[in-house]
Amino acid sequence: MPTSLERDLLAIEERLWTGGPEAYRRHVDSRCLVAFAGKAGVMSRTAIARSAKKGRWRNVSFQPRGFIRPSGDTAMVTYECRATGADGGPYHAFVSSGYVEREAGWKLAFHQQTAIPPAGAQ
Repeated sequence: MPTSLERDLLAIEERLWTGGPEAYRRHVDSRCLVAFAGKAGVMSRTAIARSAKKGRWRNVSFQPRGFIRPSGDTAMVTYECRATGADGGPYHAFVSSGYVEREAGWKLAFHQQTAIPPAGAQ
């Protein structure tokens, strides 16, 4: 059974998947470490928000896979995500996000996605 904080963080994750730049400006820390197949490194909140386009994902669903709170002001969540991209193509990935608690609430400080190839793909 997910904890209240895990549910709250997954709700933020959903807003980041389905919202536009404003969701990122609201929920990302000033700097965020990201790791994707084609991009890895530290990005500013502004750069991340600039790259976000509303409507790029739809039919987003999550299956929680793990949650940990290593300290009082940090928490990490891992989930399996399925979504449909703006081009209509399916997307399936394991996703991990790390959050830090700030005065303005929980902020995304780490985000990583590992795409899961379709069955039978190499």
